[in-house]
Amino acid sequence: MKAFLPLAGLSATLALLAAGCGDRIGDPLATPPTARPVLKAHCAHPAGWQRLANRIAAPVYCPGWLPDPLTSQINGRWNNINSVSPDRSYLESFVWQETEAGVNGAGGELHVNLRGYPGRTTIPTCPTGAGNSDPMPCFADSRGQVHENGIVATLYTVNQGADQWHYALAWRRGGALYTLSEHLAPPLDGKKLVRYLRLELRSLVLIKPTRGT
Repeated sequence: MKAFLPLAGLSATLALLAAGCGDRIGDPLATPPTARPVLKAHCAHPAGWQRLANRIAAPVYCPGWLPDPLTSQINGRWNNINSVSPDRSYLESFVWQETEAGVNGAGGELHVNLRGYPGRTTIPTCPTGAGNSDPMPCFADSRGQVHENGIVATLYTVNQGADQWHYALAWRRGGALYTLSEHLAPPLDGKKLVRYLRLELRSLVLIKPTRGT
């Protein structure tokens, strides 16, 4: 699949460019604070996230808010991937899809991924799917920083693997890399997607393991 194409003449207003199933935006961080509802950090479904932290013997970030109808319950209705790799890195994916054509003649999708890479702070590489190409950074094309909830995250708009066609936030804590990404697809445009990522980042709570694996 094609990555997002670069734009010329970036501005603070939303600039749309069709690229696969996503759009680019001119200034992704220009989200007025007054446009965002107040959210407090909390873990909406702590039991599953505590089990995950115990399983990998490392802290994990639990979200208190995801866009409706998604919830952050691991092994719940919307949790389509609950995966831990041998290196203890994890992927928790939550997705809602509407495949039937609606009033506007198209369905929609809400898809949020949360990842953690214990013991690693560098950006990992991902296969691109092309037989003659080398692996690429899983997260690329940084577009600035987002400050929420005591976290300073970098926004990436060209991503690979399960995060392809997503915007992703990445940050480091305690010798680990963490990411939060969301799919750029209807019903979201680029501006609203960044707003959602800010809200999700603001709602995160760090869950520490209570025992080893």
